[in-house]
Amino acid sequence: MLRRVLLSAAGSDRIKAAVVRAPFSRGVVNRFVAGDHVDDAIVASRQLVAHGLLVSIDRLGEATTDAAQAQATTDAYVALLKTIADAGLAEFAEVSLKLSSLGQALDVDGEQIALDHARTVCAAATAANTTVTLDMEDHTTTDATLAALHALRVDFPGVGAVLQAYLRRTEGDCRDLAGDGSRIRLCKGAYREPASVAYQDRADVDLSYVRCLRVLMHGSGYPMVATHDPRLVAIAAAMALQAGRERGEYEYQMLFGVRPDEQRRLASKGEKIRVYLPYGTQWYPYLTRRLAERPANVAFFLRAVTTKG
Repeated sequence: MLRRVLLSAAGSDRIKAAVVRAPFSRGVVNRFVAGDHVDDAIVASRQLVAHGLLVSIDRLGEATTDAAQAQATTDAYVALLKTIADAGLAEFAEVSLKLSSLGQALDVDGEQIALDHARTVCAAATAANTTVTLDMEDHTTTDATLAALHALRVDFPGVGAVLQAYLRRTEGDCRDLAGDGSRIRLCKGAYREPASVAYQDRADVDLSYVRCLRVLMHGSGYPMVATHDPRLVAIAAAMALQAGRERGEYEYQMLFGVRPDEQRRLASKGEKIRVYLPYGTQWYPYLTRRLAERPANVAFFLRAVTTKG
């Protein structure tokens, strides 16, 4: 019930306005978001890399219906990738990209516009000697995002994608995408979805995650295990061993600000750990989905409200 309430709040302009204005919000945001600007993301990236961690940088923003904004987002990603290269971080940092931020939802030719913008970003990533991963959004965009992935991989075979275990279709998508060189980030899913397309019970989502992970681990691609759940981390390690994978032939991914001690612990054991690092001013939808994912995040938020509100 709490998760559904929070996911509903992610789409509420009224609640958004109240939260953004609240005096305690900035402190909460600072735990999960690197800052408002590119320089903030670079500083945070350097700190994470110093602890043996990798980074996937996300410029926050999504679902634009303005062509000029989609172009501005594309330009911002190109500039971000140049900054990553100039900072000497290309070996450690990639970028995560939402197609809806590039114009996928535009009324006229949105999917083609987003694909063209994504090609521009992928070319900049290639020039910077790093990679791009396409974020997955709500289920209505899954087919379009996977179609864009296949189109981009013609010229940029290293482009990664995200699959969400709570969708009933995802095990089949894993089979389709577990081939040579395919980089797939498997997460549980963070959008409010109907029961017709998504598992609603947490246990069912976990079981789906395990089934999907087994497909990826036994495939010939590169699994990216995006979870903070200690049970799933342990299961992933066991599956990697059963599949004959060495460390470095898969990676774990966790969110900035969530279980940082565990991130460093795994890295100290020789595991590859990549931190999803968002930055920018459009943090509200991202933050509410993060709160919905983990009760501990909600507790942190409530502590901030009671102590600073």
